[in-house]
Amino acid sequence: MNRFFCCFPGLIPNKPGPVFSVFSYVMIIIAASACNFTTKDKQVNTGHLPVKILLTPPAPISAAESERLRVACEAWYDSMLKSRGFQGGIVVAKKGNIIFEAYNDGRQPAGADAITDSTPVHIASVSKTFTAMSVLKLWQDGKCNLDDEYSKYFPAFAYPGVTIRTMLNHRSGLPNYVHFMENMGWDKKVDITNEDVLDFLITRKAEIENIGSPNRGFVYCNTNYALLALLVEKLSGKKYSDYLRETFFSPLQMNHTYVYNSKDSSKLVLSYDRSGRPIQLNFLDKVYGDKNIFSTPRDLLTWDRALTSGMLFTEKTLAEAYTPYSNERPGIRNYGLGWRMNNYPSGKKMIYHNGWWHGNNAVFIRLLQDSATIVVLGNKENHGIYHAKDLANYFGNYFGDGWEEEPEPVKPAKTILKKQQRAARSPAVAIRSKKSPKKLVAVTTPAKKKTQLITKRKPRKHTVN
Repeated sequence: MNRFFCCFPGLIPNKPGPVFSVFSYVMIIIAASACNFTTKDKQVNTGHLPVKILLTPPAPISAAESERLRVACEAWYDSMLKSRGFQGGIVVAKKGNIIFEAYNDGRQPAGADAITDSTPVHIASVSKTFTAMSVLKLWQDGKCNLDDEYSKYFPAFAYPGVTIRTMLNHRSGLPNYVHFMENMGWDKKVDITNEDVLDFLITRKAEIENIGSPNRGFVYCNTNYALLALLVEKLSGKKYSDYLRETFFSPLQMNHTYVYNSKDSSKLVLSYDRSGRPIQLNFLDKVYGDKNIFSTPRDLLTWDRALTSGMLFTEKTLAEAYTPYSNERPGIRNYGLGWRMNNYPSGKKMIYHNGWWHGNNAVFIRLLQDSATIVVLGNKENHGIYHAKDLANYFGNYFGDGWEEEPEPVKPAKTILKKQQRAARSPAVAIRSKKSPKKLVAVTTPAKKKTQLITKRKPRKHTVN
């Protein structure tokens, strides 16, 4: 019974008496069934969640280790972000303890509010981690099977072989709505919704180009997660935003995290280009699931701690999420179910997700073997944020002696389109040029035994990373 009172302290009577009736005891017993776990027990709740999820306090680390990490992180921050006009926030933690935290550089764009530890900014594609874990939570609760075809829940969706799993791991073969809807004449004066994306795929399938075969290869595609958000709504019977708030945000006290909709315009924190000019919202900004969650570095640290707490997800569920599913080509990079991952020759594994939308850049890095978390969120375009992976070596030997982490390229839209065209024909094997890794990629398509050169192009303005 004491375990229940920790979640509902207001129900503890000062002393037994006639006012504290039998009815009250019955109500406590019924309510206690919704709070039937503690941090110590680490039992996963598969039913209604309690009002609050009480995470285990961070395990202590030595003052010497904390200072060593702080000095290293501060030096990196000063050289890579602060000196380059960074606008945003960073949190680096070890075992849940914040060992370095900083906000802004004191030179925010004119008219912009200063970012603090309670300022929610757009986390772009880091939002996909919430969408994926929502789907996995519903699967864990017996609401679906990961290998169910999407058409089981949306019968008019005539794309055989496209399953929940292939959408989660970006192997569905679906094209990216961010590009094809505009290219096919969508009126940009009209905001696109998730339902519009689904309807377009259903009613105009014959006109859509570059539809690939399911499970033939990895092609990162935002369509998958816009559709998965609709699946969350179908399975839960709730709006996507309500399900996330009731399942994750409120119980975990992530008080500065929310799914954006037009009603939030008054509290919206805009983003800025590299020159400090504000970037206004456009016709793509109502679609959620692939993006549109606003959060803070501290709230994302809470999200990381919740994922490792054992109080939301079973080990089986997390194993599904962190399994690499795209193994056609050698290399350290891969993708699980909603999570990017790097598997290093040193034996280390990095679970992470990047994000880029308008002027927002985001990195959410989780070093599970070393209980370390790195979160960097910015609302003024700054690609130095993606170099936050460099901090991993302060926690363990991730990159090996003399080996530096290669920054993950942000692929231009036309290059993505070529990749989708290849995937629609046959699996492709891409080989990065060692001499000019950022300028030239040689792509060999086994079906035609050809090699073509793709040069780097200027990214289009509609980029969701």
